[in-house]
Amino acid sequence: MRKIILSAIAFLCALPFMAQQPRTMIMETTSGGAFRTEVSDVERITFADTLFNLNSSGFRILEADELSWPEDRLLPLFLPPAAPVRTLDMNEASLSDAERIMFCTLQGIVNRTRPRILLYNHNEEPRTTWPSAHSLRAVNSSSATPYSLVRLFKEEINGLVLYSTERSEHYANLAVTIAGLDRLLPVTEEVREKLVAAGMNFPVVEDLTSLKMSNAVGVYNYLYNNYWSRCNHRLLISLRPNIPYVHDIGAACGSACVWLDPRNTNEASVLDKMLRDMTPGRDIVLGWYPEERSGVGEATKYGLSTVPADFFENTTVYAAVNVPVRISPVPKRPKLENKVYATVYISDGDNIQYCQHAMAKIFEQSGRGKMPLNWTISPALADISPSMLNYYYRKATNNDCFVSGPSGVGYAMPYDAHNSCYYASANSTKLITPYTQLTQRYLEKAGLRVVTIWDDVSVAQRRAYAENCPYLYGLTINDWERQSGRLAARVQSSKLPVVPLYPCYANGVDVITNFFNRDIKNFTGEEPMFVTGQATVWDAGPDALIALRGRLNTLSPGNVNIVRADHWFSYYNEAHHLPFNITLLQDMEITSSPTGTNAKYAADGSPSSGYMWVSKTSDGTGWVQMDFKEPFRISRYVVRHAEAGGLAPQLNSRDFIVETSLDGETWTTVGSQVGNTSAVTDVSITPVEAQYVRVTVTNAGIDGIVRIADIEVYGAH
Repeated sequence: MRKIILSAIAFLCALPFMAQQPRTMIMETTSGGAFRTEVSDVERITFADTLFNLNSSGFRILEADELSWPEDRLLPLFLPPAAPVRTLDMNEASLSDAERIMFCTLQGIVNRTRPRILLYNHNEEPRTTWPSAHSLRAVNSSSATPYSLVRLFKEEINGLVLYSTERSEHYANLAVTIAGLDRLLPVTEEVREKLVAAGMNFPVVEDLTSLKMSNAVGVYNYLYNNYWSRCNHRLLISLRPNIPYVHDIGAACGSACVWLDPRNTNEASVLDKMLRDMTPGRDIVLGWYPEERSGVGEATKYGLSTVPADFFENTTVYAAVNVPVRISPVPKRPKLENKVYATVYISDGDNIQYCQHAMAKIFEQSGRGKMPLNWTISPALADISPSMLNYYYRKATNNDCFVSGPSGVGYAMPYDAHNSCYYASANSTKLITPYTQLTQRYLEKAGLRVVTIWDDVSVAQRRAYAENCPYLYGLTINDWERQSGRLAARVQSSKLPVVPLYPCYANGVDVITNFFNRDIKNFTGEEPMFVTGQATVWDAGPDALIALRGRLNTLSPGNVNIVRADHWFSYYNEAHHLPFNITLLQDMEITSSPTGTNAKYAADGSPSSGYMWVSKTSDGTGWVQMDFKEPFRISRYVVRHAEAGGLAPQLNSRDFIVETSLDGETWTTVGSQVGNTSAVTDVSITPVEAQYVRVTVTNAGIDGIVRIADIEVYGAH
């Protein structure tokens, strides 16, 4: 039916958002003005009159092209999940592949209006793990009568797309694509009969059974010629036709779903037509490919990254729990010594289905936390499931450091060592620049300071990372030992270390020990030494890797320190007389103007609201001072404001100054900001010798409360 939106309906829909907000609300008007109010003062919220369809619960039924999709997000914004959501265990229901495809597509169509369906497919981790982490209240649907779930939401379905896989399995992906565009269910004749038997005789709106194409090229050319112009080009689903897992987000967004093999010239030409229409630095491919390197490489040719997600489930539910990532404080590090500094990375965190399933189990191993380890994880989760990142941050110890898998946001492959080719131009930054800019934004949202690169980067590509990813402490590259000798460590733009993982993808502690010993056996104790490597998670999890401590100590008794990746790069830069974040130093002393918040929160490595320095004064001013106990050549400062901690951007500090001093008495202003509106102030300065740095906020902004989410100061000896 057609109705005019009423303020009462708008108000009820807005309530879940309000419940997640701090008590002070900043309201924006259409003219750009802003004012502060309290929730208790709000009588109603009204919007401009708009015509739309309502379901029986009073929610506007959204079409794929009506989603709110800001330019700076990987996925659209969804309303918060309903309470309760309806769940169905598709394994317990013994559903066929065709039925799973239909249910996952139903999930996407329904959840785009508001998330109300959660489906269990994989069941590797405990079933309650992620619903609990996302604070969902669930009602289980009977696995004995799964089609009753369709009946609950039949008013939001316009009909069916009928298909058959007799000529080609790829008709399933074609049907899913059409279904998402027009709120249809993709069904085979067998599934349609089950719907009818359950009392739902939907009309067949699109009948694909008469089509004659018999291969991927024919089916996806048909998709491209008839439906691609209607699909959004911000998200492409690449998924084997009998795997339904991310069909929910594809259907919700009106995305095309394909399964094309770039090793086949004809199939590559169809895929390329689609990739060419996508925007580097904004759009992604979600899913997987028939073959890893050729698929990831093909997307990389167009400046696009792939978020591996072949078995990730419930994207439309978990992405809708839109909360800030609660980055943990970073432990301070001791002074640099003439020791061997070793660090080890655990593979495969770029694949978000691993983060959802296998990692949830491996992270529970008893060996975790007993030795510093670096867990690769996907920065794309900052949009796809921020609560998943929060789950791991909440469980992490000071010995658990999270880093980004290859090669930033999603999986990109600038250089393929196995096939000796560059997928992104070695000499041009045209494609790598937007990718690194996108990566910077999500590294900072997710709190990840190190990226693993597959498999190497050229000078131009290294420069793009150095220029566009100031949040990075360092890059690692996979040394596949297929080169003419060992890959060399480099420093880009006099600030960004790029070091090889030697070994990479090691299948055990013995392999890592043997590779590390190629350097450690030459350690003299006259200067620091640095070794770094990667373990394959399937062969060497934390329970196995804790044996590395004893092995390395045997190689050079008392001389080997195993450290976190962020500390490793900090030590590396200091040893090589490069700028490093000196707020990481254990000896730093921090003080502040009077406040109820501990001064250490102003420089603890976490911008999150729970670790934010807050000062409430009558004049809206406050200061934080750091004493580094010895002079450094200060060359950069970074101040993260309220917005960086997940609060409203209007709460960012407006005016502040940054000063340095050698003695704590005579101060020199090295930076000042007036009328700031940015979430982060990142400024490089002419190097100045100083032992003290002070940040003074002279105008807190809209509510007079000073908030400093985090401060970083970069210096060198």
